[in-house]
Amino acid sequence: MTPSAYLANYPEPPTDAAVADARRELQAQQEQLLALSEKIASAEDALAQIVVERKRAIRDLRREKLVLEEKVIYTKAYISPIRRLPHELLRHIFLFNFDDHPCCAWVLASVCTLWRRLTLSMPRLWSKIRLVTNQSATADTIRLWLERSGDKVPLDIEIYLRVNGVSNDGLSTRTRPASPTPWLHPPSPPPHYVIPHPSGTAMLLPPAHTPIIVPQSPSHHDSWGSPPPPSSRNTPQAQRNAHWGHIAIFYLIEQMHRWQRFVFRFDRQFPSMSALKSIAGDAPILREFEISCAETIYASEWPWIPSSSPATSMALGKLESLMLHHVPFKWSSPIFKTNLRSLNLRSLPSNHLPLDRIMHIIASNPELESLTLHFAVALPAILPLVQTSLPRLRELTFGGHYHMSQLADSLVLPSLEILNLDVEARDPIEDTITNLLQRSNNPPITRLSVSYGSTSSSTLYYGPGGVVISWGFLTDLNHLQSLSIGGTPLEPFLSALGMPDEEQTHWACPNLTTVAMKSCHAHSDGIAKLVQLVEARNPESGSATMVNGVIPTRLQHLELNDCATLGQDVIEWLKKRVDEVVCTEPSSYVRSP
Repeated sequence: MTPSAYLANYPEPPTDAAVADARRELQAQQEQLLALSEKIASAEDALAQIVVERKRAIRDLRREKLVLEEKVIYTKAYISPIRRLPHELLRHIFLFNFDDHPCCAWVLASVCTLWRRLTLSMPRLWSKIRLVTNQSATADTIRLWLERSGDKVPLDIEIYLRVNGVSNDGLSTRTRPASPTPWLHPPSPPPHYVIPHPSGTAMLLPPAHTPIIVPQSPSHHDSWGSPPPPSSRNTPQAQRNAHWGHIAIFYLIEQMHRWQRFVFRFDRQFPSMSALKSIAGDAPILREFEISCAETIYASEWPWIPSSSPATSMALGKLESLMLHHVPFKWSSPIFKTNLRSLNLRSLPSNHLPLDRIMHIIASNPELESLTLHFAVALPAILPLVQTSLPRLRELTFGGHYHMSQLADSLVLPSLEILNLDVEARDPIEDTITNLLQRSNNPPITRLSVSYGSTSSSTLYYGPGGVVISWGFLTDLNHLQSLSIGGTPLEPFLSALGMPDEEQTHWACPNLTTVAMKSCHAHSDGIAKLVQLVEARNPESGSATMVNGVIPTRLQHLELNDCATLGQDVIEWLKKRVDEVVCTEPSSYVRSP
């Protein structure tokens, strides 16, 4: 209705009577409007109440549905085939998994209540400790692991401590030089190791190809990265870091009588490192013992097992493998008189031993099968060196001071298969190699390495020991399969392995499949000699030339690191002839634009 149509019944201009009628009509309309508003509000309230009641009913139904769905899941779990397995059979399955995954107990205990109860009742599942940790993590992870392993099961312990980037005393900001030798194992955590959460619980590391996300604690810095700011060095977190070693080693030493294998590695000196001094006492079932640091540390004598006096009585009758890297030890310790099978020593620069005392360590273990010795400083022998035979030794590694080559001159190794020499250069090393092999009745050497490990690192006196005047001894190594050299002129070496000349009667190293060279300086014809070597041993078609009835095996792996600039065309040609080719140009080389 339009305004004009509604007002048609009222006169214009309005009279007093018309105004009075309009006022009465307005009052009636307002009363009707109020009544309608009350009805609408009442209806809306009723509708809202209905919605609330229906929503409440829907929530109750959904709650009942969730409860019923959980019951369905529980019922399905109860009637599942694996639930019907006898507990003894389930335990056997756990043990099979444990053989391949030493840390599986952490995962199995998280599946369900039954599996957790079974896992916690099997101490053997907790007997292999594989832990990659740092000082910011709680040592309670070790305590919990040891408690769950019971008190009778032998322990197999491997702990990798990643030390924060703080200096030795925790106050100085000076940096330490890089380690001259890499870790014997990859620096990243191996598969199936456990790393601690900030809260102290643990998680299993998946295989290496699986991404790993480690939650970080918001209360402190990233303990796997850079050092904390100076303002945080006196915080409670820093104080806990200073005591980590004492707490962890205390837990471990309490179970020393159960140690079957103990490996503790750390990358640098840390404040609580002195806790290692307390490793002393009997370990009657210990078979392998290793304490290794990637860098040289500053430490005086420690009153621990490797530094015990000769009169000390200790139960180490089953010890077979010993590795000590950059930690104190004494040559007369009873730990070196346990008839070891494997011995690996890397001494501190402050440990100055004469050769006869080093030889005493060797001679005290005639059943050795693997021997690795690296002494940065070795003094001349006080007592005459006595020729020592190690009839079972298969792998020998000598490194460090040039006097170490004199030890090789006193050894007889009839079963030697792997020989690694990385001593400082003073005299040509080929005489040492030749005399050792002749004295040992020419054992079947399959792998030979000469100064391949530390050619890039500085030595104390003479530099890397790869100087070889004549490679004629290679003609006697008919069983050699792998040859690695470093720091020696390239051309004579390549010529010795190439096509026999008029003076040679047969191929040198006819079974050679792997050749690696590092920091071998080359002259103008070095690349040509390399091509000739590969052309002779790996012809494009057919087999190599027969000499006196012998055809050499084709090279399968060729490696050149910081030797010469080959050029892309030469590298491509090598890759067509050799299955695996690794080539890195010298670091001082700058490619022209």
